[in-house]
Amino acid sequence: MMQRHLPRRWNAVLIAGCCVLLGGCAAISRKVVSPGGVPQVAELGPSETADAPLPPDAKPLGHFLRAEIAMNRGDQAVAMREYEQAAAADPTSALLRQRLAMLYVRSNRLQDAQQQIEKAVGLDPSNVQARVLFAGVLSALGQDEAAMHEYEMILQLDPNNQEARLFLGALFGKQGEYERAVAILEELTRINPQSFLGYYYLGRVEAAARNFDIAASAYREALRLNPHSEMVLLDMALLYEAQDQPERAIELYQQVLKTDPQNAVARKRLGGLYVGQRKLDEALSQFRELEKTETDPQDTRVKIGLIFFEKGDYDKAATEFALVLAAEPDNVRVRYYLASVHAEMQDFDRAAEEFDQIPPDSEYYADAAVRIAYIRQKEGRLDDAIAHVKEALDAKGENPELVGLLASLYREKGDLQGAIRLMRTMVEREPNNDKYHFTLGALYDEAKDKDAGIAEMRKAIELNPQNAAALNYLGYTYAEMGVRLDEAEALIRRAIALDPNDGFFVDSLGWVYYQRGQYDKAVEVLQRALELAGDDATVTEHLADAYRQTGRSDEALRLYQDALAHTKEKEQLERIKAKIDGLEGHRTDAGKES
Repeated sequence: MMQRHLPRRWNAVLIAGCCVLLGGCAAISRKVVSPGGVPQVAELGPSETADAPLPPDAKPLGHFLRAEIAMNRGDQAVAMREYEQAAAADPTSALLRQRLAMLYVRSNRLQDAQQQIEKAVGLDPSNVQARVLFAGVLSALGQDEAAMHEYEMILQLDPNNQEARLFLGALFGKQGEYERAVAILEELTRINPQSFLGYYYLGRVEAAARNFDIAASAYREALRLNPHSEMVLLDMALLYEAQDQPERAIELYQQVLKTDPQNAVARKRLGGLYVGQRKLDEALSQFRELEKTETDPQDTRVKIGLIFFEKGDYDKAATEFALVLAAEPDNVRVRYYLASVHAEMQDFDRAAEEFDQIPPDSEYYADAAVRIAYIRQKEGRLDDAIAHVKEALDAKGENPELVGLLASLYREKGDLQGAIRLMRTMVEREPNNDKYHFTLGALYDEAKDKDAGIAEMRKAIELNPQNAAALNYLGYTYAEMGVRLDEAEALIRRAIALDPNDGFFVDSLGWVYYQRGQYDKAVEVLQRALELAGDDATVTEHLADAYRQTGRSDEALRLYQDALAHTKEKEQLERIKAKIDGLEGHRTDAGKES
């Protein structure tokens, strides 16, 4: 290899140089003839040696030999320096530049490597190995198009070059040109049916193209050649995850961990799959094992804390999050988790304290502000809740969730006009925000301004025809008013199509039937609504009304009593009591008559 790429004139010089090195002498011997004709050996002295001119190849050759010796000794720094000097002494040597480029690659000096190997290829364009190295350097530098060009040039010089074919196929796959990648890699496996990497990369390309069955087949061929390859097993497991086949993925991750218990990727993925299956104890076991082997286990501790949170073991969750915060005090995400744990533990003061430490520039800030406001609201401290939301809005801007919360706090405080003023301001600033129109419409409706409420709901639907809440609200408003019932039904059915299991949407449809006098149909629909909505007082009252209209007075009375137990609205309380009194009075009168 070396002699093929060395200039011809180096051959004799290299042999002579090796002889000098092997002889180990400081002086070179020469043959002379004595006066008697007898050959003798005479020593050349230092002065004579200095006068003799060195061959032009001597200097680069010397550096080359010293570089080779340094490489054999494992002294890369010396080898690099000697190769640099050799290349400087003989800039026309492709071999020297190729060797130097390889050393630069090993030292991660990729720009220098590119410069040298590009010159080597220019000096010797047919040198396949130099071109392979050149393409690899270009690819490592992110110059994929140039690398692909080089690999194509290599295949012109050597059509069966497996290395070029492999990497060219991989690069086409990276570029999203899956058909070309597959064609190149399939040709590689035809040339060499034992090409493990050929099948592996073919599997990766087919997986990226979402040809999952073909990808799995290619991976199986790779495993036939290397049954314990972790990279293939891991890729196949990810393939099964993408196909929503967690059990098959779990089996492969477990197989990897049998041979390599320290494989962090397999253990993390396995733990994540167990979490997805709600097998929290199994997931916890995996992350605990992972924690033992990690030098920085904070991310794993977060996962463990979240598992404890899901299990309802809040003390342990708080401990894990506190440990992470001790190591990473600025970890805002974990502080949010810790605050949430304290909220679940009903330790509202501690929860608010943690939420309050989340800075305004954090993505968690708005959520934290909402949580603090809810805590203060639950404590009955509405003014504090309002002040906190306002402060958050000043820092965060017009966040829809914060604005909606502030409006609801005004409403709860009994300041409907204050809530309406706030939402009018928001609508003026963002006239195309359907959520703002919806909130304003609901406030108008509560303030008994039906026309204004209907107008805002219609605007919300115009802006977003998929706004199920607005569709239902407008439809129910018409049903309550007993007007435009056909339009009301159409609106409500659109809402149900968007969310079939919303009990309040189904209740609205039942109320349309009730208002039409279709009481049997209303009972059927309202029974379904109550199943979905639970113990909601309004849905319960509606079904009781329908039962009463169909003569099922005992069932109606029972439901009115249930509704009375669950309502907190004064107007509804009085209305239901009146209905109960009416039914009980009717029963008393009926008893007297009998």
